[in-house]
Amino acid sequence: MLKDNLDEILSKVEKPARYTGGEWNSVIKQRDEVNVRFAFCFPDTYEIGMSHLGIKILYHAVNEVPGYCCERAFAPWIDMEEQMRKNNIPLYTLESKDLVRNFDFVGFTLQYEMSYTNILNMLDLSDIPIMAEERDDSMPIICAGGPCACNPEPLADFIDLFMIGDGEEHIIEIMDLYNEMKKNGTYSKKEYLLRASGIEGVYVPSLYETGYKEDGTIAYFRPKAEGVPEKIKRRVILDLDSAFYPEKPIVPFTEVVHDRITLELFRGCMRGCRFCQAGIIYRPVRWKSMDKLVEKAVNLVKNTGYDEISLMSLSSCDYPELGPLADKLMDKLEEKKVNLALPSLRLDSFTLDLLNKTSKVRKSGLTFAPEAGTQRLRDIINKGITEEDLYKAVYLAFDGGYNRVKLYFMLGLPRETDEDVEGIAKLAEGVVEEYFKVPKEKRNKGLTVTVSTSTFVPKPFTPFQWEAQDTLDKIAEKQRFLKSIMPKKVTYNYHESKLSVLEAVISRGDRRVGKAIKYAFEKGCKFDSWGDFFSYEKWLEAFKEAEIDISFYANRKRDFDEILPWDHIDMGVTKEFLIKECERAYRGEVTPNCAVKCQNCGMASYKGGICVEKRKD
Repeated sequence: MLKDNLDEILSKVEKPARYTGGEWNSVIKQRDEVNVRFAFCFPDTYEIGMSHLGIKILYHAVNEVPGYCCERAFAPWIDMEEQMRKNNIPLYTLESKDLVRNFDFVGFTLQYEMSYTNILNMLDLSDIPIMAEERDDSMPIICAGGPCACNPEPLADFIDLFMIGDGEEHIIEIMDLYNEMKKNGTYSKKEYLLRASGIEGVYVPSLYETGYKEDGTIAYFRPKAEGVPEKIKRRVILDLDSAFYPEKPIVPFTEVVHDRITLELFRGCMRGCRFCQAGIIYRPVRWKSMDKLVEKAVNLVKNTGYDEISLMSLSSCDYPELGPLADKLMDKLEEKKVNLALPSLRLDSFTLDLLNKTSKVRKSGLTFAPEAGTQRLRDIINKGITEEDLYKAVYLAFDGGYNRVKLYFMLGLPRETDEDVEGIAKLAEGVVEEYFKVPKEKRNKGLTVTVSTSTFVPKPFTPFQWEAQDTLDKIAEKQRFLKSIMPKKVTYNYHESKLSVLEAVISRGDRRVGKAIKYAFEKGCKFDSWGDFFSYEKWLEAFKEAEIDISFYANRKRDFDEILPWDHIDMGVTKEFLIKECERAYRGEVTPNCAVKCQNCGMASYKGGICVEKRKD
């Protein structure tokens, strides 16, 4: 019946390939061969979800296990949701077309705080109660993981369990426990969640309680049951060569955002930028060996037919054998016209040789992120690059035939002044000047320089997690000023600052913020990261009804001794280290990266990665 209804409505929607499944390398298992089923739900469109490496890894990791299956569901676009609700079609998975509510687990990846209303909408579209307390033993276990799970509290009322850290191992472990309890007849949701809380990296919010002081800050956070851990330690996979990595990823029928092979070079980042959450929560740095990467790349090209490989990590230029790796990959793949792409380029490690290796097949534009307009502010945020690094890199690029450069900066960084904002325009002007320094016969015509600014969002587990965010008025003033002084040859774009305010509220929110997320969903908020659908007014109404002051979460500077909503999550980096880094920022001191000198951040407790090599005695 579902298939008949789908055939009828897919002709009425945009991009029906989003909802059909059956792609190359997708996995379909016979129902009678499966004991535990996991529906992996991505809270955004198919094109974005299928570009995400995590879903590819976990999807195939689960499907490698006999008796287990993982199927996919994505947030249907507005037109498809309208048809589904009109025709009474609940959310279904692409592989079997079975309803999501019939699965044992429904898992969401938390990549961005402004996708949280989509999570509630997908549960509602699945006919699953959005509140965890309203779901009985007949309902699937609702779980979530991903970078935003480092502060799970805003979603605590909706999610049964969170997986903190690398998911390849403990997604299997939570399914193993469920399978065991189902087989021996001891399963109940309550007992399962209690036992699951004993798995390293698993957080069950219903097993904890929070108290608040009169000023609204947290008074205490504690377990409600004996044996439940006070702190949840993040899972880390140390040996990436041995870790599962798919060699036959799904190849979509329709174009997706990153329509290419993703080759993960390493996890973690050694740089320590003080605004960057990913640089902290993915520590320690763990490399994959060059031989393993080449082997994977050859097999991935063979099994997918893609003609581009993206060398992916938080800072790909930091891979110690990047040059030799690029040489080996091109030796193996150049005759197949496979292009190498480096999506993350550091200015201080950018070379013409590297540029040539990643553009032998075809050239594209280059993107750099100076982040701040002056050296003083770059030192405060510990960016570790100079103005000279930027000018040298863009000159090499222009000399090598490139004529399109994008520069990313942030507005509202801690201790920012008008001079720092003005410095962004001066840097952009300097980039244009570097283009004209290249001999006319060598430079490519049609220079395009684009400057984009986003609003600084203080994030959990960063040295700036205690900082206040600029108000909307302050950001708007800085945007207007920068626009007025930007050189004529430079295009200036800026991101929606209202969205950044909500991101700050949710990313640093406690359980009380969940009520506002629920109210926003009930008011129709979804696809909040899409400009056409974002309604700041509806969100303001939701916060007002939830009796939540936005400025309390976004614009208030916190004391170092305040209990933070995520203090019960142990990401490996100590609070003492983060405080020390914040104080160093105030003094404008630069901290050397992990490869130069270990700063004893706490990650050595995992006994692996770069920490083993560089730890101070």
